[in-house]
Amino acid sequence: MNIIFDIGGTKTRIARARTSESFDTPIIFPTPQSYHDGLAEIKDTILKVSQGEAIGHIAGGITGPFNEQTQTLIQSRNLPLWVDQPLARELSEVFHCPVSLSNDSAMVGLGEAVYGAGRGYSIVAYITVSTGVGGSRIVEGKLDERAIGFEPGKQIMNEKGETLEDLISGKAIEAKKNMMPIEITDVAFWDDIARVLAQGLNNIIVSWSPDVVVLGGSMMNNIGISVETTEKYVREMLTIFPTLPVFKKSELGDLGGLYGALAYLQQKS
Repeated sequence: MNIIFDIGGTKTRIARARTSESFDTPIIFPTPQSYHDGLAEIKDTILKVSQGEAIGHIAGGITGPFNEQTQTLIQSRNLPLWVDQPLARELSEVFHCPVSLSNDSAMVGLGEAVYGAGRGYSIVAYITVSTGVGGSRIVEGKLDERAIGFEPGKQIMNEKGETLEDLISGKAIEAKKNMMPIEITDVAFWDDIARVLAQGLNNIIVSWSPDVVVLGGSMMNNIGISVETTEKYVREMLTIFPTLPVFKKSELGDLGGLYGALAYLQQKS
């Protein structure tokens, strides 16, 4: 029996994986801003879902640029008090099992590549547009090799030094418009945001050369950024390649990170 989790900037999800192919209904709670409060709640939840059984492995993702060598967050806009904290080591000491952490977008991308919209494709580019902007490259069902990690949302988009995340993330739009993105019904506004995302995807596609681009996150909804409109703008911009990747909307919703952790553990076994 293994434990899988997804620590996001807003919510944390923890589930028991009874087999290598499935997991129980996760326990979901707001992610505490305090690392010590978060660690305590994670420990309590793992104890609850494990039901006293020995745990073989704990794996999951956490929001922010992540150093997989030290198993710590490098920085985090959403969870600054979690930076440099030894979460993996502390969980391993408590539960006496290996603990594997990665960036949350990397885990969601792996989940989509193995179980979701990217299954069946050799090279998957996963991009999420939510509170922030993140993503990952998955090759043959495994996270691609990387020195530190993937941060496509941090690409510089203009002479002001603004990043893709600065321009289209939920947090950026809320600050600019002084309202929640879901409250914005102006079609022209979302058309402009889709065009900016397409510019970012142009850069990602010419760098990563994927077979499929999977777009996910809370901003890619009915009120939000249209996958179809984004694809249209990419096809207008990107003319260097004779063919372009398939564009698909993510399929796993809020459980993508848990599916990614499940796939990760399968590869470790």
